[in-house]
Amino acid sequence: MRPFRLFLLLLPVCSFLFHAPISGQRMKPPKRKTTVSIVGDQFYINGKPTFQGRSWKGHKIEGLLPNSRMVQGIFDDLNRETRSKWAYPDTKTWDPNRNTDEFIVAMPVWKAHGLLSFVLNLQGGSPEGYSKDQPWINSMFNPDGSWDPSYSNRLKKILDKADELEMVVMLGLFYFGQDHYLKNEAAVIKAVDNTLEILADGGYRNVIIEINNECDNKYDHAILKPERVHELIQRVKAKKVRGHRFLVSTSYGGGKIPRENVVREADYLILHGNGVKDPARIIGMVEQTRAVPGYRKMPILFNEDDHFDFDKPANNFQAATSAYASWGFFDYRMKGEGIDEGYQSPPVNWQISSPRKKAFFDYLKEITGGLP
Repeated sequence: MRPFRLFLLLLPVCSFLFHAPISGQRMKPPKRKTTVSIVGDQFYINGKPTFQGRSWKGHKIEGLLPNSRMVQGIFDDLNRETRSKWAYPDTKTWDPNRNTDEFIVAMPVWKAHGLLSFVLNLQGGSPEGYSKDQPWINSMFNPDGSWDPSYSNRLKKILDKADELEMVVMLGLFYFGQDHYLKNEAAVIKAVDNTLEILADGGYRNVIIEINNECDNKYDHAILKPERVHELIQRVKAKKVRGHRFLVSTSYGGGKIPRENVVREADYLILHGNGVKDPARIIGMVEQTRAVPGYRKMPILFNEDDHFDFDKPANNFQAATSAYASWGFFDYRMKGEGIDEGYQSPPVNWQISSPRKKAFFDYLKEITGGLP
């Protein structure tokens, strides 16, 4: 066994001794500013539908939650062999705290353009956009499902700022290619429970849960696969912690339609537009989703789509909006591009720093009217 992997297996012992919550000694959560809820097929923030009264080119915008995939906001790499891949060009080293701090600085700029929500993931996403292998180690969870406090501290910083700005964080818990660092199913369940405790202890009400990114991809643990992922959705729904129950769903691969077991249990439904080149297919996906047995009036939301064409009359963002589904921007650094390109590829410039980013945010502002 490699020494570093042995270290990972022993780490939970220290985590339990020094970071486990002590029953009866939790402090009262701070008073929060932002609460997200769902009414029918609309998202509400603080008791009002998002973009109240807004329409665009005859399409209803009120109640939608346009978003961007910013999953690397708390990214780190515990593999010393790959960590240097993410070095900043100016310092020649990787710095996870700088990454989070610069993320937070950019958030008000995103909101001013109409971005009310973004996606984080506690196990990140591929820093290469798409990867055959994932040798890096990026996970808030230790092998037994307890948490790494350096990750949770960075997470809290982002959640605090989002609460201040009245933004919604779509928080993914697991990512394929990283879930195997949890040693068994019990650890997966413990990780879910611990995440809810962290959120509840912080008093956060601006978070909605995505159990895992693309449950039909290459997961090791059966409970994270399509046949059983609804069990974790049920678990989240059954837990009302500090008087609050978190809204929850999961996602599937590009072009896929949610299965009945998830549709019956989820609070909202997540689609991905990866691989969908025809905007008409985006509309078709929304219609097919509404036809799945068990569907009732509920929000449908894309939170990953790497198609752009915002200068064209028909594009995937426009198509989703026309079908009354929220749409999510997925931007990664493509071959030959530099640090200013891509939101999923560390090191990240979190500002609106490239023509592709600017095209999305300008189009978003046109659709939503922007926000104060």
